[in-house]
Amino acid sequence: MLEGRISYRITGREYFTSKLLIVIGSTRPGRVGLPVAQWIYERATEYGSWDVEIADLVEINLPFMDEPSHPRLHQYTHDHTKAWSERVAHADALLFVTPEYNFGFSAPLKNALDYLFNEWQYKPVAFVSYGGVSGGVRAVQMLKQVVTTLKMVPLYESVQIPFVQQYFDDSRAFHPSEAAEQAAHDMLVELARWTSALQPLRAGSGASES
Repeated sequence: MLEGRISYRITGREYFTSKLLIVIGSTRPGRVGLPVAQWIYERATEYGSWDVEIADLVEINLPFMDEPSHPRLHQYTHDHTKAWSERVAHADALLFVTPEYNFGFSAPLKNALDYLFNEWQYKPVAFVSYGGVSGGVRAVQMLKQVVTTLKMVPLYESVQIPFVQQYFDDSRAFHPSEAAEQAAHDMLVELARWTSALQPLRAGSGASES
Protein backbone atom coordinates (compact mmCIF):
# COMPACT_ATOMS: atom_id res chain seq x y z
CA MET A 1 0.00 0.00 0.00
CA LEU A 2 1.22 3.51 -0.75
CA GLU A 3 2.44 5.28 2.36
CA GLY A 4 -0.09 7.73 3.77
CA ARG A 5 -3.03 6.28 1.80
CA ILE A 6 -6.08 4.62 3.34
CA SER A 7 -7.09 1.46 1.50
CA TYR A 8 -10.47 -0.21 1.34
CA ARG A 9 -11.96 -3.07 -0.66
CA ILE A 10 -15.06 -3.24 -2.83
CA THR A 11 -15.95 -6.51 -4.60
CA GLY A 12 -12.42 -7.81 -4.19
CA ARG A 13 -10.60 -4.77 -5.58
CA GLU A 14 -8.40 -2.53 -3.45
CA TYR A 15 -8.86 1.23 -3.72
CA PHE A 16 -6.96 4.15 -2.22
CA THR A 17 -8.25 7.47 -1.03
CA SER A 18 -6.70 10.20 -3.17
CA LYS A 19 -5.07 13.33 -1.84
CA LEU A 20 -5.82 16.55 -3.70
CA LEU A 21 -3.56 19.54 -3.11
CA ILE A 22 -5.06 22.93 -4.01
CA VAL A 23 -2.33 25.52 -4.55
CA ILE A 24 -3.23 29.22 -4.29
CA GLY A 25 -1.03 30.95 -6.86
CA SER A 26 -1.48 34.57 -5.73
CA THR A 27 0.32 36.18 -2.80
CA ARG A 28 -0.83 39.76 -3.38
CA PRO A 29 -2.43 41.62 -0.44
CA GLY A 30 -6.15 41.95 -1.12
CA ARG A 31 -6.15 38.93 -3.44
CA VAL A 32 -9.37 37.14 -4.31
CA GLY A 33 -7.55 33.83 -4.77
CA LEU A 34 -8.17 32.78 -1.18
CA PRO A 35 -12.01 32.85 -1.28
CA VAL A 36 -11.98 31.28 -4.74
CA ALA A 37 -9.75 28.50 -3.41
CA GLN A 38 -12.01 28.02 -0.39
CA TRP A 39 -14.98 27.62 -2.75
CA ILE A 40 -13.31 24.94 -4.88
CA TYR A 41 -12.05 23.27 -1.68
CA GLU A 42 -15.66 22.95 -0.51
CA ARG A 43 -16.76 21.54 -3.87
CA ALA A 44 -13.91 19.03 -3.93
CA THR A 45 -14.71 17.97 -0.37
CA GLU A 46 -18.39 17.57 -1.22
CA TYR A 47 -17.47 15.46 -4.23
CA GLY A 48 -16.35 12.81 -1.78
CA SER A 49 -13.41 11.23 -3.62
CA TRP A 50 -10.69 13.34 -2.05
CA ASP A 51 -8.65 14.04 1.02
CA VAL A 52 -8.33 17.77 0.23
CA GLU A 53 -5.65 20.18 1.42
CA ILE A 54 -4.96 23.83 0.58
CA ALA A 55 -1.39 25.00 0.07
CA ASP A 56 -1.34 28.78 0.41
CA LEU A 57 1.88 30.23 -1.01
CA VAL A 58 1.52 33.19 1.37
CA GLU A 59 1.82 30.88 4.35
CA ILE A 60 4.44 28.61 2.76
CA ASN A 61 6.52 31.72 1.98
CA LEU A 62 9.17 30.11 -0.21
CA PRO A 63 12.11 32.41 -0.97
CA PHE A 64 13.24 32.70 -4.56
CA MET A 65 14.90 29.42 -5.51
CA ASP A 66 17.90 28.96 -3.21
CA GLU A 67 18.83 25.29 -3.58
CA PRO A 68 22.35 24.62 -4.95
CA SER A 69 21.48 21.31 -6.66
CA HIS A 70 19.03 20.61 -9.47
CA PRO A 71 15.65 19.52 -8.02
CA ARG A 72 15.76 16.22 -9.91
CA LEU A 73 18.61 15.11 -7.60
CA HIS A 74 16.40 15.50 -4.52
CA GLN A 75 19.38 16.79 -2.51
CA TYR A 76 17.60 19.52 -0.61
CA THR A 77 19.52 21.64 1.89
CA HIS A 78 16.80 23.90 3.31
CA ASP A 79 13.95 23.02 5.62
CA HIS A 80 11.46 25.05 3.59
CA THR A 81 12.29 22.96 0.51
CA LYS A 82 12.00 19.68 2.40
CA ALA A 83 8.62 20.70 3.80
CA TRP A 84 7.33 21.75 0.37
CA SER A 85 8.66 18.53 -1.15
CA GLU A 86 6.82 16.43 1.40
CA ARG A 87 3.49 18.18 0.82
CA VAL A 88 3.65 17.80 -2.95
CA ALA A 89 5.02 14.24 -2.83
CA HIS A 90 2.01 13.05 -0.82
CA ALA A 91 -0.48 14.53 -3.29
CA ASP A 92 -2.08 12.34 -5.97
CA ALA A 93 -3.51 15.29 -7.89
CA LEU A 94 -3.04 19.05 -8.04
CA LEU A 95 -5.37 21.97 -8.57
CA PHE A 96 -3.94 25.44 -9.18
CA VAL A 97 -6.02 28.53 -8.41
CA THR A 98 -4.38 31.25 -10.45
CA PRO A 99 -4.87 34.88 -11.45
CA GLU A 100 -3.64 36.30 -14.72
CA TYR A 101 -0.84 38.86 -14.59
CA ASN A 102 0.17 40.45 -17.90
CA PHE A 103 -1.06 37.47 -19.94
CA GLY A 104 0.79 35.06 -17.63
CA PHE A 105 0.72 33.53 -14.17
CA SER A 106 2.35 34.74 -10.99
CA ALA A 107 6.06 34.60 -10.14
CA PRO A 108 5.43 32.92 -6.74
CA LEU A 109 3.63 30.04 -8.47
CA LYS A 110 6.43 29.59 -11.01
CA ASN A 111 8.94 29.64 -8.16
CA ALA A 112 6.98 26.98 -6.25
CA LEU A 113 6.93 24.77 -9.33
CA ASP A 114 10.64 25.22 -9.98
CA TYR A 115 11.64 24.10 -6.49
CA LEU A 116 10.71 20.47 -7.21
CA PHE A 117 10.86 17.99 -10.05
CA ASN A 118 10.22 14.33 -9.23
CA GLU A 119 7.41 15.15 -6.81
CA TRP A 120 5.22 16.55 -9.61
CA GLN A 121 5.54 13.63 -12.01
CA TYR A 122 2.60 11.55 -13.30
CA LYS A 123 0.00 13.60 -11.48
CA PRO A 124 -3.05 15.19 -13.08
CA VAL A 125 -3.47 18.92 -12.61
CA ALA A 126 -6.59 21.04 -12.94
CA PHE A 127 -6.96 24.81 -13.08
CA VAL A 128 -9.31 27.41 -11.64
CA SER A 129 -8.40 30.77 -13.12
CA TYR A 130 -9.82 34.23 -12.69
CA GLY A 131 -9.24 37.75 -13.97
CA GLY A 132 -10.80 40.26 -16.32
CA VAL A 133 -12.32 39.61 -19.70
CA SER A 134 -10.26 36.46 -20.36
CA GLY A 135 -10.96 34.81 -17.02
CA GLY A 136 -7.30 33.88 -16.67
CA VAL A 137 -7.15 31.51 -19.65
CA ARG A 138 -3.84 32.93 -20.87
CA ALA A 139 -2.25 32.22 -17.51
CA VAL A 140 -3.45 28.63 -17.75
CA GLN A 141 -2.06 28.25 -21.27
CA MET A 142 1.35 29.31 -20.01
CA LEU A 143 1.06 27.03 -17.00
CA LYS A 144 0.37 24.05 -19.24
CA GLN A 145 3.76 24.50 -20.92
CA VAL A 146 5.45 24.33 -17.53
CA VAL A 147 3.53 21.43 -15.98
CA THR A 148 3.98 19.17 -19.00
CA THR A 149 7.74 19.68 -18.69
CA LEU A 150 7.39 18.39 -15.14
CA LYS A 151 5.58 15.29 -16.50
CA MET A 152 2.23 16.35 -15.13
CA VAL A 153 -1.00 15.83 -17.07
CA PRO A 154 -3.07 19.02 -17.44
CA LEU A 155 -6.80 18.57 -17.79
CA TYR A 156 -8.89 19.96 -20.61
CA GLU A 157 -11.75 20.64 -18.19
CA SER A 158 -11.20 23.78 -16.15
CA VAL A 159 -12.95 26.71 -14.50
CA GLN A 160 -12.53 30.26 -15.81
CA ILE A 161 -14.03 33.19 -13.91
CA PRO A 162 -14.06 36.39 -16.02
CA PHE A 163 -14.67 39.76 -14.35
CA VAL A 164 -14.26 37.99 -11.04
CA GLN A 165 -15.06 41.04 -8.88
CA GLN A 166 -18.74 40.88 -9.88
CA TYR A 167 -19.13 37.64 -7.91
CA PHE A 168 -18.30 39.24 -4.57
CA ASP A 169 -20.90 40.89 -2.37
CA ASP A 170 -20.37 43.84 -0.02
CA SER A 171 -19.02 41.53 2.69
CA ARG A 172 -16.46 40.13 0.21
CA ALA A 173 -18.16 36.73 0.13
CA PHE A 174 -17.71 34.85 -3.14
CA HIS A 175 -20.83 33.75 -5.06
CA PRO A 176 -19.84 31.94 -8.28
CA SER A 177 -22.12 31.69 -11.29
CA GLU A 178 -24.06 28.57 -12.24
CA ALA A 179 -21.66 28.13 -15.15
CA ALA A 180 -18.70 28.09 -12.76
CA GLU A 181 -20.44 25.58 -10.50
CA GLN A 182 -21.11 23.26 -13.44
CA ALA A 183 -17.57 23.66 -14.74
CA ALA A 184 -16.21 22.80 -11.30
CA HIS A 185 -18.30 19.65 -11.14
CA ASP A 186 -17.19 18.51 -14.61
CA MET A 187 -13.55 19.25 -13.80
CA LEU A 188 -13.59 17.33 -10.52
CA VAL A 189 -15.19 14.30 -12.16
CA GLU A 190 -12.48 14.24 -14.79
CA LEU A 191 -9.73 14.89 -12.25
CA ALA A 192 -10.83 11.83 -10.28
CA ARG A 193 -10.70 9.70 -13.43
CA TRP A 194 -7.19 10.83 -14.32
CA THR A 195 -6.00 10.41 -10.74
CA SER A 196 -7.07 6.79 -10.82
CA ALA A 197 -5.69 6.16 -14.31
CA LEU A 198 -2.24 7.56 -13.48
CA GLN A 199 -1.90 5.83 -10.12
CA PRO A 200 0.16 2.89 -11.51
CA LEU A 201 2.68 5.32 -13.01
CA ARG A 202 3.02 7.20 -9.73
CA ALA A 203 3.46 3.96 -7.82
CA GLY A 204 6.05 2.72 -10.27
CA SER A 205 8.08 5.91 -10.26
CA GLY A 206 7.95 6.53 -6.53
CA ALA A 207 6.83 10.09 -7.24
CA SER A 208 4.21 9.94 -4.49
CA GLU A 209 6.60 8.46 -1.96
CA SER A 210 9.58 10.80 -2.27
